[in-house]
Amino acid sequence: MVVLGIDPGYAIVGYGGIEFYNNKYHTLGYGAILTEADRNFDARLESIFNEMNEIIDKCKPDVMAIEKLYFQNNQKTAIDVAQARGVILLSARLKSVPIFEYTPLQVKTAVTGYGKAQKEQVMEMTKRLLKLEQMPKYDDTADALAIAICHTQANGSPLREFLSRKGLK
Repeated sequence: MVVLGIDPGYAIVGYGGIEFYNNKYHTLGYGAILTEADRNFDARLESIFNEMNEIIDKCKPDVMAIEKLYFQNNQKTAIDVAQARGVILLSARLKSVPIFEYTPLQVKTAVTGYGKAQKEQVMEMTKRLLKLEQMPKYDDTADALAIAICHTQANGSPLREFLSRKGLK
């Protein structure tokens, strides 16, 4: 199974493609879509959409795993991230890539076994599981890889299978 993990944003979109087969990980590629702060917001969304299409075409994922939105404070930031997330989801949808969403708690639990793990712990386990020599430059990229790992852990679970049969996920 090839999973494209996405950490959505509008300044930085982290992405990471992994293959999971026979309980082994193989990293296909990772990086970040960067948009310039001085560009018109609509142009930034267009860049995200176009680059996401290229990434999907190159990676050929079986599924996309993306972080669910959750914000505590800044409403403007939440709305802008939601818009960026929307064009990412549209890109996957137009290319018939099934989409699965995970909360930060689910990602932390899947990667480290502990839902309250610190960011550094998640990054270290991601590095170990994927046998990376060093962590990616951007935290968003490391998060995207962790989200992809989360999907591989949740994919075959009895809960996931039950929800799929019921048409709930």
